[in-house]
Amino acid sequence: MKVYNTLSGQKEEFLPYGDEVKVYVCGVTPYDESHIGHAMSYIVFDVIKRYLQVRGYKVKYVQNITDIDDKIIDRANKLGIPASELAGKFADSHFEDMDALNIARADVYPRATEEIPKIIEVIQGLIDKGHAYPAQGSVYFRVGSVPDYGKLAHRSLESMLAEARVEAGEEKEHSMDFALWKAAKPGEPSWESPWGKGRPGWHIECSAMSLKYLGDMIDIHGGGQDLIFPHHENEIAQSEGFTGAKPFVKYWLHNGLLQLGVDKMSKSIGNLITIKEALGKYSADALRIFVLGSHYRSPLTYSELALEAAESGADRLRQAVQVEGREKKGDGQVDTEPYRQRFIEAMDDDFNTPQAMAALFDLARDINRASDEDYSVAAAQQALKELSGVLGLTLKEMEKPPLDAEPFIELQKSTIAKIRKAKLDKVIEEVEKLLYEQGEDVEDAAPYINLLRGVRDALREGGQFQLADDIRAKLSELGIALEDAAKGTVWRRKR
Repeated sequence: MKVYNTLSGQKEEFLPYGDEVKVYVCGVTPYDESHIGHAMSYIVFDVIKRYLQVRGYKVKYVQNITDIDDKIIDRANKLGIPASELAGKFADSHFEDMDALNIARADVYPRATEEIPKIIEVIQGLIDKGHAYPAQGSVYFRVGSVPDYGKLAHRSLESMLAEARVEAGEEKEHSMDFALWKAAKPGEPSWESPWGKGRPGWHIECSAMSLKYLGDMIDIHGGGQDLIFPHHENEIAQSEGFTGAKPFVKYWLHNGLLQLGVDKMSKSIGNLITIKEALGKYSADALRIFVLGSHYRSPLTYSELALEAAESGADRLRQAVQVEGREKKGDGQVDTEPYRQRFIEAMDDDFNTPQAMAALFDLARDINRASDEDYSVAAAQQALKELSGVLGLTLKEMEKPPLDAEPFIELQKSTIAKIRKAKLDKVIEEVEKLLYEQGEDVEDAAPYINLLRGVRDALREGGQFQLADDIRAKLSELGIALEDAAKGTVWRRKR
């Protein structure tokens, strides 16, 4: 079994440190809904974990949650809510998305705000060893103290300096030095430390959490290629500087980036499609086939055409496990061993999922042929299910949404200024259908009523009182009462 190691720039035989493979994958910064760029990365590493287990390895998988960050603070301040509330809301939403995509849960999900003692311990250790220095309430990592800084990105310090996003600050010894601890600012969450109140920097959080839950040296560290520099480069410098153990990570695995047009899909750019939006149109199996149809290190471009093709592929596999055949004497049984061998050889070669997928589709084709000739296909179908399961495919029929999701997706995409009465009427019409079908039970309609309630609140804040009143009146006609209370608007079913 071979894997491509970003550190060496080549494929290497996979020989973990011990009996248990220790894996750390960088998690989300929950300040908005997770998008399908996130889905791509976590599908990739979910499959890697599943395959390692199939190959007989025990796996300890850790994925952090960066629940304190500039973006979280900025958005929470704009919304007038605590940063912890914002991060908690979108972290919960992220887990819902991961479950919907059949992504197995990690063994540990450490949250940065819950790991402050370990973070402070690592920072103090770096100061004691001369790798870091306090300055005006902050602490910075001394990049010049690491002779091999840049080894992951295969870049010199000078070349990285030209492209780095450098925070201005006269207190730094060198412009490339990065913050381990940031001095408290008004209106920001902060914690006590030996250097004064403040909060951790992004890079040190992952080092501290990896060291705490996996130890000084781990087998696999994963993430997107956009994290190679500066995040993962800085993790190496911090972790090896603190422990003295090298290499901190034996195999660095980085997935390619998902693009929408010519740009990387990104929350900060705003060119994203949320996982919930995608799952409103396509099955989880289709999203997985879309991702796994390309090698994990290659870039991937989102398109409706590609997702439709992936859904068709999912249908082909589903049909193959549902067809019926009969026991018939003579030749004609499907020999599954060549397909298993092709699948294993592909996955052993740096998790080559496109080739593994090809083996599945060829097996599905032969199952259909054997079924047409009335041969038994039960054993082949079981093999197809098992191999598909390694890739996280369920081969279940896509559950149809209880109503047309398109009007809701349009409404969620809209800014308040662009919301028009016709758009709201379409949403309310769908809710009306659902309420009529459900009678007294409004469970399925509740998420959509909550959406309308939230839109009404936003319209009122934006001064669009007529549209806000229209929502309240229409819902009242449908038997839903909106009541403005001290803690916000609530709704109930009128009797």
